[in-house]
Amino acid sequence: MRKDIPGQFCRYALPQMLGLLFNSVYFIVDGMFIGNRLGRDAMAAAGVAVPILELLIALSMAITAGSGVLVSVALSQKRHDNANTGMMHAISAAILLGVFIAVMGNLFLNPLSEALGSTSAIHQEVKAYLSIILCFSPFMLLSFLLGGLVRNDGQPLHAMIALTVGSLSNIFLDWLFMYPLNMGISGAALATALGPILSDAILLPHFLLKRGSLHFSRCPIKPRLWSEIFALGLPAFVMEFTIGMITFITNLSIHHLGMGEIGLAAYLLIGYLMLIILTLFLGMAEGLQPVFSFMKGSGDQEGIRAMRRFSLTVFVSIGIACYSLVYFFSPVFYGLFTAGDQALLNFTASHSRAYFSGFVFAGIHILLISYWQATMDTRKAMLVALLRSILLPPIFVLLIPALLGTGWFWYGHSLAETTTVFPAIVLMYRSLRHPREYRRT
Repeated sequence: MRKDIPGQFCRYALPQMLGLLFNSVYFIVDGMFIGNRLGRDAMAAAGVAVPILELLIALSMAITAGSGVLVSVALSQKRHDNANTGMMHAISAAILLGVFIAVMGNLFLNPLSEALGSTSAIHQEVKAYLSIILCFSPFMLLSFLLGGLVRNDGQPLHAMIALTVGSLSNIFLDWLFMYPLNMGISGAALATALGPILSDAILLPHFLLKRGSLHFSRCPIKPRLWSEIFALGLPAFVMEFTIGMITFITNLSIHHLGMGEIGLAAYLLIGYLMLIILTLFLGMAEGLQPVFSFMKGSGDQEGIRAMRRFSLTVFVSIGIACYSLVYFFSPVFYGLFTAGDQALLNFTASHSRAYFSGFVFAGIHILLISYWQATMDTRKAMLVALLRSILLPPIFVLLIPALLGTGWFWYGHSLAETTTVFPAIVLMYRSLRHPREYRRT
């Protein structure tokens, strides 16, 4: 192994993992405050709204990943004007998309809430939570994008600090809005929405003060660049949207199987733990994107192979460690949210081991998707991303319980991940034998 590989892994993968992990505090702290302050129905309402939050993150990651590949390759070849042009197109895309979502989401708030699985008992709370999140969606899209651009500009620690500070501010704001100000579920939503604004404020000086190669500048509008950014970022969108897609499908299944509000609340708690585990994988994979893209642009095939091998070893080890912790200690984690609701705690803990049984394979998939995307092998990335998010989960989550019984419902996500690993391994070995060459445009 090349001696520089572990150092590069630690410099880029670990800060983004930690930053994204702290960013997950948004949802987890909300859950703790909502569960202990407002109770089970409010938790169910927040759970129904999770797919929209994940959609916003997925869209932002699509723009971030797509522009990150273009920017990093351009920087590796000293084409700084091209890098800045790509950055400006990505920022404009994020702003326009965020404004569109804010306007259209609030115009159709009632049918949107119903489509997400809201029940009559929690409908008003779902609408209150969603309305605030939608209004602040442009800032959430920008916070992830600006962090990714700073990371591609060689400052991963700065990106981590911005994500971390924005996330930790949510703890204070949750307390302020839900206890002294007694704003209920609207306070939880507002605390979540304000964090990205603080992250944006920390990241903007990097570009305004020209602390790196990327900075704000005038550039001609090139629609082709927008389409290229979204095409390169599509696997990242699908990969990130996996959480929201599976949440949406699972919420509908819980309703169909008659589990009611306790089922929705339990899945929200499982979702918090799932978020932590997937964030470890997603953060490291996103952090490695500049490394893989820079090596691709500079033609360093030896470095790409060495980083890929080292990263796979790390991801598998973390996956095994995470499931061991889930198996033995997940009731302790869920107890932070249930406020003495023993029925909810028992229900959630009893299904947790089944739900996470195949998550070691999720790490492998996430790394390979990010690697193929960063090296512009988009077809392989898209195939694996689609298999683990859109194609296989509905089969296992919706059909398996009907054939084998309700208890099998909780194995659905892991069965999808386990099945996906076989084509993923085949594609990985094909890419080893026939690596794609980068063609400079």
